[in-house]
This record gives sequence, C-alpha cells and structure tokens, in this order.
Amino acid sequence: MRKQTVRCASAALPLLLALQVAQGAEPPVKTSTSDSDWLLLASPFVWAPSMSGQAALGGVNTKVDVPFSDVLDNLSSVFMGNLELTNRTLGFYVDGVYAKTHQSERVYGRKVGLAIAQSTLAVGVYYRVYEYELGGSTIFGEPRAWRVEPTVGVRWTKLSTKLDIDSLGFSTKKKTEWTDPFVGLRMQTDLTDRWTLSGQADTGGLDTSSKKTWNAQGYVGYRMFLADHPTIIRVGYRVLSQDYRTTDFTGNKFKYDVTQRGPVLGLSMRF
Repeated sequence: MRKQTVRCASAALPLLLALQVAQGAEPPVKTSTSDSDWLLLASPFVWAPSMSGQAALGGVNTKVDVPFSDVLDNLSSVFMGNLELTNRTLGFYVDGVYAKTHQSERVYGRKVGLAIAQSTLAVGVYYRVYEYELGGSTIFGEPRAWRVEPTVGVRWTKLSTKLDIDSLGFSTKKKTEWTDPFVGLRMQTDLTDRWTLSGQADTGGLDTSSKKTWNAQGYVGYRMFLADHPTIIRVGYRVLSQDYRTTDFTGNKFKYDVTQRGPVLGLSMRF
C-alpha cells in the first residue's frame, strides 16, 4: 500500500508543482479572441483504471480482474491524451489511450497468466447546438455558459493478448484490431469564473453485433494561466467498456469483454 501511494504521488507531483507556480505568477485577465478563430487544445492525462470482465483465447476462458488496489502492480504502462481543434462552434478531436497490463488467475486449479496490451484511438467531430449564457465572464475573458455538443466519430482498437499455462507448457497469443462508429453527447458548464464541469458519453459498435463499446467521462476543472497559456487543471473519472468477439487461429472463440474504469488527472492547455 505504501508503495502504491508513493507511485500515485509521483504521478501527480508535476501537475501540482505546475499549479503552484502558475498561481504565484498569474498574468492579468485577457480578453477572449474572436469566435471565428481556431484554437488548439492539448490535453495529456494520467489514468489509473481497474479492469473487469472476461477473455477467451485458444479455447481457454479466463476472468479479467485487476482491482484499483492492484492497478499499479499490474499496470506496465499507460498513456491517455487528447488533441482538439475548434472555433468554439465546430470542433475536431483525437482521443488516445494506451494501456498494458498483466495478471495471474487460477483456472481449474492451474495458474494462468494473461497479458493485455491495448491501444484505442477515437477520431471525432462535434457541433455546438445550444449555448445558454450564465452571466459574467471566466478569467479567460469568455462568457460563462452551459454548452451542449452532439458528437460522432470512429474508434479504432488494437489488442494484443497472451495467455500462458506454465504447468502445461502451453502458451498462445492473439493480435487483432477493429473499428466501430460511435455517437455521443458532450456538455460543459461554467460554475464560476475559474471552476468548470464537463462530461462526455458515447456508444459504439452500431454496425455489427460482434463489437460493442460505450464510453463515459466527467471532469471538474480549474482555470489558470500556465506559461502564459490558458490552462484547465482537470480531475475526473472515466469508464471505457468494450465487447469484441471473433474466431482465433485455433478455430475457437476469441472474446474480449472488459470494462476499464478509474480516476483521471490531467490538464488542457490552449494554444
């Protein structure tokens, strides 16, 4: 437990230091740019998801169970980031997640090792269909408002799984990838001139019954200026659930029915 706490603190330390520096040297309020100007937002995040579900490979069914308390021991590497280009009405974005985990389970009394490496890339577009002004302005010189933005896009997933049963000398692996369209809704509301609340939910796999996806995320944000750039520090929670089924090289069913969920810490910087 102490080891996990140290790791979490190490992951959050750069963001906390940036927050302290920015608060100590914040420039005066700046006026907003024209609504026709295009802006680039870069958003790196740290995500610590637990994993639960079922996986089947080479005729062997195993339970995927990596609780949050064991995440840092089972998680080899993880990255989550988002790039967004918008003129405040129309926007385009790329959202990426990479996670590599390993775990051991007992199936029929035998130890089974399961390693999973997953890359997910979502490319989408949104359009602001509704905006209700709440009065006042943010520290970025923009009107406080509640915004509603439908979104559509395509999510690509690449999955590499490896299953080992050492006692039998058995090992098998599977690499696969798939794409599925999704539709969803984004919303954001300005609580104060600094605090903001945002979220997104979408569902995919509309083109076939062999793949289903749903994604939901919500964040509380705090506005500031970092290196003279408008920046929002974000803390939130994300859930990504994927169910994919096909046939592996042995002729048996390959199944990946896994839900990832956990806290998120990051920032969004505007350029």
